[in-house]
This record gives sequence, structure tokens and C-alpha cells, in this order.
Amino acid sequence: MSQAAGTLKHYFVTSEQQFDAAKMGMWLFLVTEILLFSGMFVAYAVYRAWHPEVFAHASELLDWRLGGLNTLVLLASSFTVALSIHFVQKGQNRKVVVLLLITLLCVAIFMVIKYFEYTGKFAHGIFPGAGYAPHGEAYAEYDIPFAPQFFSIYFIMTGIHGVHVLVGMGLFVWLVTRVVRGHFSSAWYTPVELTGLYWHLVDIIWIFLFPLLYLI
Repeated sequence: MSQAAGTLKHYFVTSEQQFDAAKMGMWLFLVTEILLFSGMFVAYAVYRAWHPEVFAHASELLDWRLGGLNTLVLLASSFTVALSIHFVQKGQNRKVVVLLLITLLCVAIFMVIKYFEYTGKFAHGIFPGAGYAPHGEAYAEYDIPFAPQFFSIYFIMTGIHGVHVLVGMGLFVWLVTRVVRGHFSSAWYTPVELTGLYWHLVDIIWIFLFPLLYLI
């Protein structure tokens, strides 16, 4: 790809080499993220194999409608991110700003839904680890053997995923400010494309988390 003037670092020979290096670096980072979540998926699989009935019952205590809504929200955000990359390649930065703002709105909706999910569980004493102490009207439903393991896995996996969502939100805010200032064009848009790669991985991870935690 071509490179805007002043964006080629002195330690690269060509803009193509710089872009390839940046993309390779992002892919290596994404591989480490996949390894991180793979470990958690393995832990989920082991505990579920040990206690399938408990995990099936505990998943029914999560609101699949909220999880499904969050899935649709993230899929919509992936679509708008993909469109933003398409339009930045064409130099249509005004559309890029609009699409990134829509993406930010989707991300905000996702986090608000997770907030209500988490606070709903906390209100009943459902915390990860040793803090698990169900009480109130839902006591009988939550006070079952090995349920703490399920909810610990739930909070850890969705919590770490939520941290990645917040990082993505910060990146999108940063991109919007840079697009508005005219830092990107059809000649150079590497940060937009790399952020898009990161965000697609965040979405893909949720696509696995949703059925595993909410549906089965």
C-alpha cells in the first residue's frame, strides 16, 4: 500500500515493508490473545465434563436474551468497523467518523448490558471465587454444589473479554480524533485496519462465549 508523507519510520526501507511489519505484529499479538482465551476454554470444558448437569442448570440462570442482544450489538459493530476500513481506503473520512461513532455506540450498549447483568448477579450474592454467597429469593436456585465454579468461570471469561472491549472503545475514540484531524487518507490508514483486526477477534471470542455460557 502507499504511504502518506512523514509516516514512514527511518528503520524501514519502504512503506510496504512498514505496513507488513505492523500487520505481522498485530497478528502475533492476536495469537497470544487466542492462547489466553484457549486456556480458559479448556478450563470450562474440563469443569463442564466433570459436572455437566450443574453447568447446564447454572447456564439457565443467565439471561440468554441479554446475551443474544449483546451478540447482535457486537456483530453490528464488526460490520461498521469493516465499513469504516472500506471508506478510509477511499478517502471518505466523514463516513469513517460516522461509522466509528456508531461502533462506539454499539460498544457502549454492550457494556451497559453487561453492567446490568453483573449488578443483577451481585445483588443476589453471586460473586466469583470465595465471594460466592447466594441469598434472597434466588437462594435455592444458586445454592447448588459446584455452581461457584461455573460462575467463577463466567465472571473471569466475560470480565477479561469486557476489558478487551474497553480497550477497543479507547482505540475507537483515538481513531475518531485522528480521523477528524485528517491523519488518515487513502494513502495511509494502517491504524484503522489494525484496530479492525483486533475488534474482529474480540467479536469472535464473544461468539464462542455466548453459546457456551448462556445456551448449553
